[in-house]
Parts: sequence; structure tokens; C-alpha cells
Amino acid sequence: MTTMTDSSVREFKMPDVGEGLTEAEILKWYVQPGDTVTDGQVVCEVETAKAAVELPIPYDGVVRELHFPEGTTVDVGTSIIAVAVGDGAAAAAEPVQEAVADTPATAEAEEPKPEGRQPVLVGYGVSTSSTKRRPRKGAQAPADAQGASAAIQAELNGHGPAAPAAPAAPATGDRPLAKPPVRKLAKDLGVDLATVVPTGPDGIITREDVHAAVSNQPATPESQAAPAAVAPAPSPTAAPASYDTTRETRIPVKGVRKATAAAMVGSAFTAPHVTEFVTVDVTRTMKLVEELKQDKEYAGLRVNPLLLIAKALLVAIKRNPDINASWDEAAQEIVVKHYVNLGIAAATPRGLIVPNIKDAHARTLPQLAGALGELVSTAREGKTSPAAMQGGTVTITNVGVFGVDTGTPILNPGESAILAVGAIKLQPWVHKGKVKPRQVTTLALSFDHRLVDGELGSKVLADVAAVLEQPKRLISWA
Repeated sequence: MTTMTDSSVREFKMPDVGEGLTEAEILKWYVQPGDTVTDGQVVCEVETAKAAVELPIPYDGVVRELHFPEGTTVDVGTSIIAVAVGDGAAAAAEPVQEAVADTPATAEAEEPKPEGRQPVLVGYGVSTSSTKRRPRKGAQAPADAQGASAAIQAELNGHGPAAPAAPAAPATGDRPLAKPPVRKLAKDLGVDLATVVPTGPDGIITREDVHAAVSNQPATPESQAAPAAVAPAPSPTAAPASYDTTRETRIPVKGVRKATAAAMVGSAFTAPHVTEFVTVDVTRTMKLVEELKQDKEYAGLRVNPLLLIAKALLVAIKRNPDINASWDEAAQEIVVKHYVNLGIAAATPRGLIVPNIKDAHARTLPQLAGALGELVSTAREGKTSPAAMQGGTVTITNVGVFGVDTGTPILNPGESAILAVGAIKLQPWVHKGKVKPRQVTTLALSFDHRLVDGELGSKVLADVAAVLEQPKRLISWA
């Protein structure tokens, strides 16, 4: 065995992938010790207080050690992976091969790595290579074990179902067999897969097995066949026997949810909120949406009511620029912004995020449509970068997509106004002296009363409503 000098090992530290972040959670490793990595290759995914981010390695070499397992929260600046480089890469290969040779053939199945990943951090470039696993040495496993391993790997990699087999617990020392979605479910529910009794083919753990482990009701043939014990009649005053810890799930508050909670509490108890409401007939706006969908200039773009609502708010800000400001507590100043970074609140599996469209005020309607479409798609894919959520000046939250009439939104920290859009519904409405069915919605504008008084807030909300009622004002007011 060759001994490597310290100079042959590079330590990759947890970077600050956003402004002022202090920690990040390792969500997933895409490499293991012994893997060959190249400059720009994504080695792991981490979640910060702002977003999930993929980290590319900045040099070539062989992975020597992963310092932290998945699910660990690591401080920025702490080394998370050691990579042998140069002459050290060749020296690192031998001990890794020896360790792999002792691994049973039915051990950890390779999980597919997503294609087309783009490094989020600037300057590392894009890796086109995939992780290379070194070949195993030593005697091969028996034929039947190899067959079982191949079947399991085919199932986990999506190449077809594995042959049915009787449920069996994984051998001691082996990594429990489970598909990636099942591993994520177990992680979310706080279940150690090593304690789960598998019932799937070839000892694969299923979603039902994980849920059974949570409720302490193993979904195994043995437990299903076991006779039920006769229990004494419960006391009328006694709590039901099912009242135990299995009736609750505790989810650690971290990452995006932790940051959102802290920000909302800080905003609610720092800025004095005032919320005003207006109900408006948006029938003409809805007709304009349908017309724009047929316009060749908008082909391939996302055209919906939110597009025109966003434009209406931008017009209202142009007419009332003092609404686009922030409160500087340290300097005791009101900072009026001469640009609009329009935030759009988006609900994602990791929690509420508010990416924003930079310089939205300077964009044409087709450009705004393109930016909105890109923002929504990126958020749904969980690829929103920290930079996209910084520097917002005013926000829109569309609660109408959930069928809600309206709400009293809390300000995004550092901003002075947020507009909530309710569901657009067909309602009886007085139009030209007669009651007719019209498309109606309710808008709610919350603002920071330290720098926005009732008059300014009312003017902004009234202007938004006026544009949506008569969208031709977009031409004369914009």
C-alpha cells in the first residue's frame, strides 16, 4: 500500500452558495470513495436556507473520503470530501479496490445519476463525464448470488421487474435495498432503513414497509398470520391504546422551511402590516388572455392571468414609485428603489420560495411572459438558485390557484408591499346597470405602514384593479 502525502489530497470545503449563508444540509452524494471525478463534475446536492444546489468538484482525482453522510448539516467552510489528485490518485486506488473486493455482490445497488446536470456555481464549467467506478478484485460471488444482484439492480435502475422472491431481511452489514423514492420517504419520516423488514421481491424495501415501520405494524406474512391476543376491555376514562408516538410525525425544521419561518416571524413582528382589499371585475382581462394565447408573438410562452396581473402591478408602481421601497433600520432611512425585481411566491416540496424577475419594470409583455415561464419551471424542478431569490423589491402571491378567495399576506423581508391574488370565479355582477355573470376576483395588498401610508397603499391597489378591469389602460399608462 502506498502512503499518500498531504499534498496529494485536496479537501473540498462547503462553499457559501448564497450571500451570508452559514450552513447547508447534504441531501445526496453522487459519488463514493474510489470513484474517479473530473473538474466540474457534480459530486453532491445540498440544501441551504434558500434553495437546493448542486456542487461541482473543482479538480480531477479519485474520491478518498466523504466526511459526512447524507442528511448532515455542515457549516460553510468545513471540508466535506477528500479527493486524491496527481500521484495520490493512483495511490488511492489500491486500498479502495481491496475494500470493494470484500463487498458482497448483493450489496448497494447503483442508483442512476440524472443526466444533463448543470453546475450552479459560477466558474466550474460543465462536466460531460459520468462517475467511473473501479472494477472489483478477488473471487467472484456464487452464480445464484450474482443473478439475484443483477435482478435487483435491474429493478432499482428501472430496467424491468425483478423475479419474485420470498421476503427476506438484508444480510448484516449490507446496505438495505430500496428504490430512491423509498429512501427519500424513509428519510422524510425519520425511519432507519436498516430496521425495516422488507416484503418486496429479493428483499427490496417498499413504501408500504416504511409506513408499516412508522406505525409499528410490520407488513410481513409472519405478522399478518400471527393470532391476535385477547385484550381486556378498556376503561371508559382511559385514553385509547392507539394514542402513542406513532400517531405523530416529527419533521426537523431546517433548510428552506427554517429560513422561511424565521423570516416570516421577523417580518410579522418588525414591520407594521396593513392590508387592504378590493373586489374587481376581470372579465375583460380574461378575454385578453385568450386573445394573447392566439397571438403569434406569444407562441410558446406562458400566457395566463398572472401575466397581466404582474404587468398591472408594474404599471401601478410606475405611477406610484414610493411603494417600491424598503426600510433601513440602522440608518433610519427609507430607500426608494428605481428598479423593480418582481418576486413571485412559489410553493415547492421544500417549502415556500420567492424567486424574482430582475428588472421586471424594463421588460415588454412578451419578455415578462418568458421570464415568468422560466421562473415557474425552474421552481417546480427545484433548481431555483440562491441568486434568483435575492434582491426582490415587491412580491405577488397567487393564492387563487388553491381556490382561495384571498388572504392577508406577510411581507417578504426587506420589501414594503405584497399583492395577494384570489381565485377568479364567475359571479353575479352589476354591469352596465344589469346583473350579469362576470369573472370576478379579490385582491389584497399588504404594506409596511412605516413607509407606506393608507393613501399610497390605496392608490396602488386601486390602479391595479383599474388596469385589470380595463386592460386597455396598459397602453395609456405603461
